Amino acid sequence: MSFQVPDDRKYLESHEWADADGDNVRVGITDFAQDELGDVVFVELPGEGDAVEQGEEFGVVESIKAVSDLYSPVSGTVTAVNDALEDQPELVNDDPFGDGWMLEVELDGDGGRDELLSADEYSEQIE
Repeated sequence: MSFQVPDDRKYLESHEWADADGDNVRVGITDFAQDELGDVVFVELPGEGDAVEQGEEFGVVESIKAVSDLYSPVSGTVTAVNDALEDQPELVNDDPFGDGWMLEVELDGDGGRDELLSADEYSEQIE
């Protein structure tokens, strides 16, 4: 099976993506991750103003199959949370790289962005 891996993002080995726009980064989970989870029924996210650390847990995603921790691909401060996921957690399955985004983070320095996997490196990992 072939999964979407947009090359305009960076990836964490635990299947989260980071899409940078200057010092702001949008975060979500990958197509591979949502497929492995199955139907997402609940997403627990931090609040605006909360700090997140690269590689540290920032929330939980619950599916009909499993409950999985979410790990931050970058370090910084949460500036926005996708409130739509509260009523429509299935957006994570339907559009993991678009409407199913989870957080926006303002980076601390480079936030660890340079340590993330490229699209090619991530694709190799999930093959």
